[in-house]
Amino acid sequence: MRITPREELEYRIGKLQRFMAEAGLDAVIILQNADLFYFTGTIQNGTLYVPVEGEPLYMVRKDFPRARMESGLKEVVPFRSMKDIPPLLAEYGYRQPVRIGMEFDVLPVSFFERYRTVFPEASFADATPLVRRVRMVKSKYEIHILQDAAVQVEKVCQRACEVIRAGMTDLELAAELEFIARKEGHQGLVRMRAFNAELFYAHVFSGTDTAVPAYVDTPLGGLGLNPSFGQGAGYKRIEPNEPIIVDFAGCVDGYLVDQTRVFAIGGISAQLRQAYDDMLKVQARMMELTAPGVSWGDVYETCLALAVDLGYADSFMGNRGAQVSFIGHGIGIEIDEYPFIAKGFKEMLFEPGMVFAFEPKVVFPGEGAIGIENTFYLSHFEGLKQLTCSSQELTIL
Repeated sequence: MRITPREELEYRIGKLQRFMAEAGLDAVIILQNADLFYFTGTIQNGTLYVPVEGEPLYMVRKDFPRARMESGLKEVVPFRSMKDIPPLLAEYGYRQPVRIGMEFDVLPVSFFERYRTVFPEASFADATPLVRRVRMVKSKYEIHILQDAAVQVEKVCQRACEVIRAGMTDLELAAELEFIARKEGHQGLVRMRAFNAELFYAHVFSGTDTAVPAYVDTPLGGLGLNPSFGQGAGYKRIEPNEPIIVDFAGCVDGYLVDQTRVFAIGGISAQLRQAYDDMLKVQARMMELTAPGVSWGDVYETCLALAVDLGYADSFMGNRGAQVSFIGHGIGIEIDEYPFIAKGFKEMLFEPGMVFAFEPKVVFPGEGAIGIENTFYLSHFEGLKQLTCSSQELTIL
């Protein structure tokens, strides 16, 4: 188990404070678990108060001793209720904030209203864009953890080659792969920031089930086990000569990588084989384009245009009518971080240190889906590098 170094936390806080100063914020209050982990090194129940200048104050309701043990921050203190916050700020020499930022994209309205009563004279603004900008550029410390996650998901792929057999259900295959990931340190939870965006380890499905759309904002959905969680592996039995999709999120010490590989027993149709080769071409085009200063939206539009030129206007990134408007997404502590290689992000530019998954996929209703996904890192000195390391060959068993 890694404990996030104090120097790493101080660097992150300092970067957030620079963005806060530019935005005219006196303070940012952080409550969401993923953001708490990023800025404190733990997710104990409490409030992280970040002033525009000076040390942050992590006020912990439960469990304070554990927060003190796991967090490298200097000021970690216990508190009982929100009404204790202003006296604590005064005790530690913080002036009352006039303009406060909060995570509006994930903050419950009831929490927001309670904090407005704690700071009745303050105005509030959305700090989410600032938090996302800090988190989108990974440090060497984070890259090393992501490399470990890539090794984990390679072991998952190796296990898939060993256990896939005709007649087993998609659920049985998913359980085998989840078991090996868990033994390799997977936390079991795949964090997503978007509202109602839930994911459990992976999407593992075969044949026609790979082409079943679902509510989640992904190109592939799957039927799932029941309507309460209508995505992912179901009870369909794997048969020869059909695609078997293993879209797996590896996770080590809180950090995720995303990888998709395709397997088949015996072979797949000529249409699916050609589509797989074409998705490799889309990935190659992305790799040629991505560099510091290049627009996220431009990469999306160019790769989308290539997919359309190759004949996939109605099947690229989902069934017709259920297609998603992205091809890639940032990844780190959550699976939907910046950058978004997506429609509407032409003004956002790639920077060294960004990590993202790129997943060109094609769906043929009634037959199945095909595609590739890898996680990439934009290096300061070596350009675009691939973190996930499994063979990209379509695996025929």
